[in-house]
Amino acid sequence: MAPYDAHDAMSEIATEAKTWRRQLHQYPELLFDLPKTAALVAEKLAEFGCDEVVTGIAKTGVVGVIKGRLGEGRTIAFRSDMDALPMSEQTNLPHASKVANMMHACGHDGHTATLLAAAKHLAATRDFAGTVVVVFQPAEEGGAGGRVMIEEGLLERFGIHEVYGMHNQPGIPVGSFAIRPGPMLAAGDRFMITLNGRGGHAAYPHLTHDPLLAGAHMVTALQSIASRFTNPFDPVVVSVTYLSAGNPAALNVIPASIQIGGTIRTINPETRKAVEQRFRDIVNSTAKLFEAEAEIEWRAGYPVTVNDPEKTKIAVAAARRVAGDDRVNDDWPRTMGSEDFSYMLEKRPGAIIWLGNGDSAALHHPAYDFNDDAIIHGMQYWTALVGERLKPGV
Repeated sequence: MAPYDAHDAMSEIATEAKTWRRQLHQYPELLFDLPKTAALVAEKLAEFGCDEVVTGIAKTGVVGVIKGRLGEGRTIAFRSDMDALPMSEQTNLPHASKVANMMHACGHDGHTATLLAAAKHLAATRDFAGTVVVVFQPAEEGGAGGRVMIEEGLLERFGIHEVYGMHNQPGIPVGSFAIRPGPMLAAGDRFMITLNGRGGHAAYPHLTHDPLLAGAHMVTALQSIASRFTNPFDPVVVSVTYLSAGNPAALNVIPASIQIGGTIRTINPETRKAVEQRFRDIVNSTAKLFEAEAEIEWRAGYPVTVNDPEKTKIAVAAARRVAGDDRVNDDWPRTMGSEDFSYMLEKRPGAIIWLGNGDSAALHHPAYDFNDDAIIHGMQYWTALVGERLKPGV
């Protein structure tokens, strides 16, 4: 048998991973309902010769365990998300989604293929001391699958000491990486307000308690949270994204009830608490002003994603081994998006890094597609991270 040539083998695996990625892309699945995706992942991990393959964590989560051949050491985990989004694809690509109203618009297909590629290489070489745990997580897109995996004992069961994540980012060149220590992504909370008033004839508004008028004032007042209530150097975003009121077939009727929904993003945990209270005060006081009643459904979302400073340095060192100094930005601006890898970083030290996706459409856009050329770079990053953390005697 010919010796294992790491460089040639990684290139071959990356090419193979493009096929896996496009297969995943054509058959997207949502939240925890990922039977086909999970089956493919588990099949590949077993094929690679992982020491252990565990399925069924958080319903469809899959975990592979790869032990190094250089002795005992720490256990580090690499996490990939697997779920798609409930939206229609508009790429017209040969590998476009074949499932109506579902598409991989955030690149989780690419994340999964990239981590599978790294797992295949690591299982073949095992040139490290300790253990690598590859975690394939369901329900990142709003289902908090990472939290569920933790609640079901992921970290303790596999003895995980550190956790690392990766997410592609359009606008960063392929072959480049970006990261920052401390808060990197925002907390994302959602709200739904039901305003109940007194409906009636549009010709006699004085006999009503118009919830639509109250709602219009409320939407405007909520914008004061970011513009007047918080420090401009402490990022806060308040976005009203949903408004349901009345009936277009009955324009002479003032409705008795309306709904307003949206999202609030914060970076500072204390600000998050203060903003929620301010939100509730504005909603309730505005409703009272217009003799309406407000019902608030507050949906606490993912926490702030905080990179451990020391582990961020390690991630930067690994990325620079792959890409060189000039293609790694270690002071990338925070983003107001959110990420449920935050739950794992609350429990174990680690870091998440951006992987360049090139000049593609934005994440969550119907024309988005993961750039297959990024797979080899992500795969090399995971491997370099093993080299940084699982050296014999460290």
